[in-house]
Amino acid sequence: MFLNYLKEFLVKKKLKNSLLNVKSSSFFGDIKTVGLIVDESYFSHTQLLIKELVEAGVVEGNIELLLYKSKLKNNLGSSVTRLESGYLDWKAQIKNEAVNNFLAKDFDLLVSYYDVDKAILLVATHESKAKFKVGFSAIDKRLNNLMINTNSENYKVFVQELFRYLKILNKI
Repeated sequence: MFLNYLKEFLVKKKLKNSLLNVKSSSFFGDIKTVGLIVDESYFSHTQLLIKELVEAGVVEGNIELLLYKSKLKNNLGSSVTRLESGYLDWKAQIKNEAVNNFLAKDFDLLVSYYDVDKAILLVATHESKAKFKVGFSAIDKRLNNLMINTNSENYKVFVQELFRYLKILNKI
């Protein structure tokens, strides 16, 4: 138990130091592919969130999901990539091939749908090769290109604000 807290602290410290040298990226073009990182420990309406994204104009086949849950259940399909705390080592690296394949994909948009700092989720967002990253304002501002000020239970407000700003930025 204590080692988990120590590992979380050290990984966050290493991540904070690596965020000091982040280069800003610019993305021009339309958003077609979407990666979605969801913490199901605090948000259990993932399918409703995906439905809102589809209603806003994203093709459902272009949405890929990475789920983190502190206590996993096997009720989801095999097409969902799972993220577990055990995949993170002490050097702030994720040691799982499926998760690393998800993070290596060149998504047009990455939605980091969590509002609680957890080292594994922060590392996943940081390591993602997505062109444009969106998340909550409660998370470190250097991780995302766009931050939305709401909580995770207001998924409809989140999606509305997201597409409002994407339209302003000419991303859709």
